[in-house]
Amino acid sequence: MKIRTPEEGLSALTDDAERNRLLAEMAEQSTDMISRHTPDDWRFIYASPAVERLLGFTVEEIVGQSAYDLYHPDDVEDFKRRSPKVTYDKGLYTHTYRFRCKDGHYTWLESTSRTIRCPETGEIREILVVSRDATHRIKADEANRRLARVLESTQDLVIFVSLGRTVTHLNEAARTTLGLDQEDYKAIPLSTLIARQSYDRLRQEALPLAESSGHWRGELQMQARDGRAIPVMLELLAHRSLHGDIEYYSLVAHDLSDEKLAEEQLKQYQADIDHASRLITMGELASSLAHELNQPLSALVNFLRGVERRFSGVDNISWESIRLPIQRSISTAMRAGEIVHRMMDFTRKQGPKIRNLNIADVLDELIEFSQLNAERRNVSLQTDLAPDLPPVRADKLQLEQILLNLVINAIEASARPPDQEPARVTIAVEHHDRGQLKVMVTDQGPGIAESDLPRIFERFYSTKDSGLGMGLAISRSLVEGLGGEIWVDNLPAGGACFTFTLNVAD
Repeated sequence: MKIRTPEEGLSALTDDAERNRLLAEMAEQSTDMISRHTPDDWRFIYASPAVERLLGFTVEEIVGQSAYDLYHPDDVEDFKRRSPKVTYDKGLYTHTYRFRCKDGHYTWLESTSRTIRCPETGEIREILVVSRDATHRIKADEANRRLARVLESTQDLVIFVSLGRTVTHLNEAARTTLGLDQEDYKAIPLSTLIARQSYDRLRQEALPLAESSGHWRGELQMQARDGRAIPVMLELLAHRSLHGDIEYYSLVAHDLSDEKLAEEQLKQYQADIDHASRLITMGELASSLAHELNQPLSALVNFLRGVERRFSGVDNISWESIRLPIQRSISTAMRAGEIVHRMMDFTRKQGPKIRNLNIADVLDELIEFSQLNAERRNVSLQTDLAPDLPPVRADKLQLEQILLNLVINAIEASARPPDQEPARVTIAVEHHDRGQLKVMVTDQGPGIAESDLPRIFERFYSTKDSGLGMGLAISRSLVEGLGGEIWVDNLPAGGACFTFTLNVAD
């Protein structure tokens, strides 16, 4: 052991004093609370000025109080069990707890304790503690735990991806849906989980936009491990560090499989209903169509019988002798064929083909189709079209069905006896708001009873004794499918006006 000279001893004492002075100054200036406690009841012997910022007490107020009296009741017993019996690692023990402030609320502290023992006996003389506010960290940890629980319980697919576009984490829904439950998914390339075309879109569109604005949203198609396609609505987020650099990406994907299946089933159902409606409409027109077909067929028979009577027994027949009746027969047969073809087009089951349509042309065909039915009921069909009407965006068969349902209803409602002045059904088209046209079918019938107005467009609700209640319901569905709306008003002078809107072509 080296023996110090008096000069060396004096120097050491000076160094110790200076070091203690510096330590005391650091304690006074520290934002952490430095405190000394008795070993039995943990009473404050000393506290640095930071106690006032952390707990609201002044140094004079806190000295003499027991830490046990300020612990949260749920934490004090745990601390008591550990404090006197714990074997400290190199004399240090760190723990986190709730401590009561002067105003009564509790704050989270993280404390590191060190025991000061007597060199001769080894007994604890006091405990030195350094405490800091851990509220933000504890709350952040709790928030992270809550988010983790939400992340694992949500039915959406959540995927974390590195800057190298490899998977770093999948939640349970993603692991199950993508078939990765039994695999080590970490470091799987993101490209293996997204269909090729969708991944190209993600790479070319989504990632650059997320890098610039922070997020991107759109429909893509993911791909399970077994090759099954999964349509999703995907939200891509870019997560940045405090310095602004992108650290990783997260993908939140909502599985649209059920929605897509329901949409397809609804489309099929709608197509079936539309087809049934056209057949129903044809059934309602059957007698008129039979009469319309009977005329050219009867004429055709008459032409051919005339030829038979005139040239029966004649050996030499010149073309000029039979040219006119043959040409008339051909023309008449073609007219009958056009009627049949028009009926087949209308009743054929096929998917909608949305395109630009000239509504004036559609109305011309419709009036020709309905003219005989109107004449038989002593009804005159008229049109009133605004000038310079733009084309509309619609499916021709659907638009014909809407108009035919409304026109046939108007004809039947306006029917007059033969000895009276013909009733009038008017189809008017004019410009409407927001890039739309308004189509109005006006009749001169008795109007619609007030009790029927609220339900007039409901399925299976009919004001006719023999009606099925499908025509107007399907018309509403078709109009809304084309982006318009339909309604009905009773007219002051009598009759009703059914109005619907159509979108103008871009």
